[in-house]
Amino acid sequence: MAMRGFRGAITVDENSKEQIGLAARQLVTKILSQNELHVENIGAIIFSTTEDLTAAFPSTAIRQRPAFRLVPFFDTREPAVENSLPLCIRVLILADIDRAQNKIHHVYLGGAKNLRPDLETS
Repeated sequence: MAMRGFRGAITVDENSKEQIGLAARQLVTKILSQNELHVENIGAIIFSTTEDLTAAFPSTAIRQRPAFRLVPFFDTREPAVENSLPLCIRVLILADIDRAQNKIHHVYLGGAKNLRPDLETS
């Protein structure tokens, strides 16, 4: 089994606790299902948000699910870069899995679909 990184991003329509929570849950759920990833194999989940998202931490919505109680989370703010995608949540999930690096499915949803055209996206 090897440690792998699972990337993803999603945009929201507004800076609200509800939108941030819904988007974070949708993104993580899709990454887990696309990769047949189990919570007990997750080493850590790191979220970043653009500077215009201040209403909530994305990790709060995931941490509320009992299965994720022991998973370490970290939230951070992205640097303010000119012309970057607004209202964006990004995630990096570090997990152990028996899968080659080129078989990992990264997930980009909503307005974030074009962030990494070089990666297979869902």
